[in-house]
This record gives sequence, structure tokens and C-alpha cells, in this order.
Amino acid sequence: MSAPSFSLQNPLLGQASTKPAGESAGLNAYDRALDLERELTQRPLDGGGTDRVRTQHAKGRMTVWERIKVLTRQEPNILWRNWGPGLDGASIVTGILNIGGRDVAVYGHDFTLRAGSMDATNGAKLARLIYMAGEHGIPLIGMNDSAGAFVPAGVGGLDGYSEAFTALRKISGRVPSISLMFGYNAGGGAYLPRQGSFMIQCEETFIGLTGPGTVKTVLGEEVTADELGGPGVHGMSGVCDLTTRDELGSLRTAIRLLSYLPDNNESSAPFKETSDPVDRYTVEEDILFRRTFLSPAGMNAPMDISLYLQQITDFGEYFELQPQRARNMITAFGRLAGHVVGFVGNNSAVASGQIDIDAALKGTRFIRFCNLYNIPLIFVEDTTGFRPGKEQESRGIILAGRKLLDSIIDVRTPRMTMIIRNAFGGAYASWNSYFTGADRVFTMPMARIAVMGPAGKDFVYKNEMRQLAADYKKAIKAGESEASAAGARDAALAALSERYEEELMNPKEALSLGSVSSVVRPGESRRVLSENLSFLMRHYQPSAMGGTHREHE
Repeated sequence: MSAPSFSLQNPLLGQASTKPAGESAGLNAYDRALDLERELTQRPLDGGGTDRVRTQHAKGRMTVWERIKVLTRQEPNILWRNWGPGLDGASIVTGILNIGGRDVAVYGHDFTLRAGSMDATNGAKLARLIYMAGEHGIPLIGMNDSAGAFVPAGVGGLDGYSEAFTALRKISGRVPSISLMFGYNAGGGAYLPRQGSFMIQCEETFIGLTGPGTVKTVLGEEVTADELGGPGVHGMSGVCDLTTRDELGSLRTAIRLLSYLPDNNESSAPFKETSDPVDRYTVEEDILFRRTFLSPAGMNAPMDISLYLQQITDFGEYFELQPQRARNMITAFGRLAGHVVGFVGNNSAVASGQIDIDAALKGTRFIRFCNLYNIPLIFVEDTTGFRPGKEQESRGIILAGRKLLDSIIDVRTPRMTMIIRNAFGGAYASWNSYFTGADRVFTMPMARIAVMGPAGKDFVYKNEMRQLAADYKKAIKAGESEASAAGARDAALAALSERYEEELMNPKEALSLGSVSSVVRPGESRRVLSENLSFLMRHYQPSAMGGTHREHE
């Protein structure tokens, strides 16, 4: 990744005249008006002056104008260049940018002016842009770099945030939005961007309800800004969806993320023709499952689901969201047969792919977004169930699991499930089955689909288990050695386990009951999923959901 190029010269300044001020003397009224236009047009481009720009660069941070230049090579359409007494509205920049051939509403705080702080003027200016994005059905990108409410403005600063809060909430579910976090963002500066669809945070930045100073004053705790609200914290908490090394990485990540998103809730995500054959046999997929299945741990061997996604997507392209949080569940955008698709997969490489509270909430949020914005979903199932235990129950895993189940039942977009290994109990029942609304359900031939895992034999063959215990005691009483009796018992138990797997832990019953459509050979996943996805998308008409639906509960 190349380093950003810093300059004291505004990269967009060439759009305005650089005629020195004070040359209006002796001009007629018309020419004086033209000079006034030049002054008013250039003023926001000048920002806080070269000294403030130097300070910004010394912190390793770009100016708002430099950030805009990274987002687009086209000339931006800057809206409401100045607003308010003393032209103080220039501390927030609003405009329409052409990004990848698409209109995108963009705002950014100019930290060189009043530290990008907010007052009623800024709030009204920002709210107008947000509402305009919703009205015209275009995505929104926010570049947040603000010290918060402008204290000298009094309650007006808080009113400005309230107005912006309301606007962003009201367009939620109408257009997608991406919030980029730069600098120090506390209070309203943290709440506002989190109302959007996705948040990206880079290193050397802070997001928090309050800063370290307040924490020390109120609680007496010594904590650094990074420990309190850095990207390492929020990448794990789910506050941020993506973290990056620097500002340039955040901006480029936003551009890539945007490529998977539709303009609004009445359109489809951008289709991208692919030269990757949809009917190709993927030998790497076969090798992956063969080695896993034949390993000493067999079906209990950890398997990173991302390796599977790499095999089935167009040229292995997929884009994972919240990669630091709840790794036992993967949520990612990808492309299959040119279509953008949302992947929700159990990752048995972490905690056997069991669904805990964090995984359930992570999946719920992603599924709701895809449902709102007409993005088809593919569920990849490999889980032994929901995470048991006192800690999970006390924190409300039933509620979190219910949210996940509700989000799946509510899905209206095309959706399919591929069962690749384990599918047990309540996790199977709630994981996009035909009975929760799936359009297609497929399974691998080695998958284990059952009410319970291997322990289920104790219930299915309880009479045989009792008889084995009785036979063991009888053999000991008859004078047989404990080792010999135990060996016979264990061999019989192993035979029962094999019988259980053969009779009840395989796809046969599910196939006979219509619980799955067909059995898919490893290496054929891409062909089967692509063919069915293309069929479903040909007959899907993107539309807004009836009534009011927001992205977050």
C-alpha cells in the first residue's frame, strides 16, 4: 500500500480562482460581485490555513480535501460550500462524488477549521445531505474527524447532532452508508456514524462514549485511548465492521466495500460479468474435504470455512466483515456467477463452529442488511449446535438465538444452504432449512444431519446400552478379567456408534424426507450453487420491504 502524498496545497484548489484579495478596488458592481464569488468559493478550500494543515499532516492525517481526492478522480460536486454566520459551516464539507461510475453522497469534517466541531449550522447542513441521499436513493459515505459539539455554540452543538442523528436513522434501510473514522471521536461523534450500515476504523484513532480523562475522573481508572476505544477494541466488540492500518487503507477499503452494495433498497447490487467458468470442477475443494475427512479427528477436525469460500466464489473473491469478532461465524460478501451474494457460514476452526451470543448477533445484523438491500444469501452449515453453558445462558443466548432465527425466517431474498459437515439439533432447525424458508438446501455426502451428535446413540439405543452394561458386570462375576470384559464392551459400543452414524447421522433420511434437495459431490459446489443462484435471480424483482424497516434493532 503506497503512502499518502501530503501537500500544503489543496488538491482541489485549482477549481477556484487564485486572484489575490483586495484587487476589487475600482471595479464596477458586476466585477465586484464576481470577486465576491471567487472569495466565497475559495474560502472552504483554504480550510484553516497552512499552519493548521501542517498540524494535520504532522499527525499523519490527511485533510478532508485530500481524502476526497482518494475517493474519486472526478471533480466533486461540493454542496452548500458555506452556511451560517461567519461562514462557519465550512467546518463540514458535503457533496456528491462519482465513485466507480456511481453517484455517492459524501460528507467530511474539516479538522483544520474549529477541529471539525459541530453546531446547529453543521448539523442542519449534514442532515440536508443525508435526507437528499435517501430521497435520491444514493449511498452515503461519511468521513468523521470531529472534536464533537462546538462548546461556544452552547446547546446548538447538541441540537446539530440531534438533527443529524434523526436524519441518518430515517434513511436507514433506504440507502446503505459507510462511516470512516479518523481522529478522536467521542460522544455524538461516536453515536452518529454508528447509526450507519458499516463503520471502518484505522489505527491511531479513538471512538468512545467518553475519553480516558473522563474515565479517570469518574471511575479512577487509568486507561489509554487505544485501550478504551481503539480499533483493536472495537474490531472485537462489533462496533467497527472493519479495521485498517491507516487512513489510506480505510478509504480504499470503503471503495471496495461500496462495490458490493446496491444504491438503495429498490435496486440490486452491481452485477460483474465473470470469465471464471461457473461449471468448473474444483479439485481443490475435493482435496480440502478429503484431507479433513480422512484426518485422525475426522468430522471433528477443525476446518476454516474461508478455504471453502475461496474455492466457490468468482476467482476466489470474497470480502469478510467483522473478521476479528466471533470467528466461529463468518459473514462476507462475495461474487458467484457475477452476482453479489452474502455468505453466512459456521467456522469449525473456532469453537467447533458452535453458535454463541456474539456469533448470533453478528449473523443477525448481516442477514438483516442483505434482506433489506436485495442481496441473496448462501448459508454454509458446519456446526454441532448452539454454545452450551452457564455463561451463555446468563447472558441471554436464547434471546440472541431468537434474533438470529427471526432474521432468517424474515429473509425475502433468494437464499440457499449448503450443509458441508455437521448439522445437529436446534442449530440445524433454525439455520435456513426449507422449513424456515430456504429456496434450495444441498448437502455434501459426508455430512452428518441429526437431532444429536454421537451422544445421541445413548438415547436411540438405550436398551442395547443397558444390556452392554449388564453383560460387562456379568462377565466380571463369571471370572473374566476387567480388561477383557471392558474390551468386549468397548468394541460393542464402537459398533453401536457406527450403526448410529450409518442409520441416523448422514444425509439419507434428510434426502428421503425432502429436507434437502440433493447431495452435492465435493468439487461441484460452485456449479450447483451458481446454476441455482442464477435461476433464482432471474426471477427475483428487487424492491423495498413494506412498512418501515431499519438496519439495526
